[in-house]
Amino acid sequence: MATFNVPTRDQVNNTNQGIFDNLEKQLGFVPNLYATYALSNNALSNYLNFSSAKTSLNNKEKEIVNLAVSQVNECQYCLSAHTAIGKMNGFTDEEILEFRSGKSSNNESYNALAALAKNITENRGRADNDKIEAFFDAGYSQENLVDTIVLIGDKTISNYLHNTTQVPVDFPEAQALETATV
Repeated sequence: MATFNVPTRDQVNNTNQGIFDNLEKQLGFVPNLYATYALSNNALSNYLNFSSAKTSLNNKEKEIVNLAVSQVNECQYCLSAHTAIGKMNGFTDEEILEFRSGKSSNNESYNALAALAKNITENRGRADNDKIEAFFDAGYSQENLVDTIVLIGDKTISNYLHNTTQVPVDFPEAQALETATV
């Protein structure tokens, strides 16, 4: 397998250097996966614009989708990053493990969202009708459905980038789902 080195600020173009500076100010560091996007002169900016676009999903709902999708796509980087972000959004370790497995035992809406995100990802966009109906029955709208699918695409891009490059994970490692009791 080819080795992908995480580029440093001085190894990327001026546009990406500015983005690195902003990330450093906002997050305190440049996540390795974001730096990997900067191997392209345009991908980092394009991705950040796409991933930060307005959506009808709130931050917690976005993390549920991110966790379910990253689990299906077996992306250790994104599972680790979104486990940390999920905790920052108030989720417990147990809830995070459930979302990763496509369910929630404590919240009907979250259960429907996690199940649908997992189902869409597993079936490459061909969602089972019962998952779509459960999503709507839980109070979600058609706008929420479209935004969920867009978010699945967003997260899949990062999952694929990491799964291909295998750059080092710079977040606390998420535990394997198989070792957890969900």
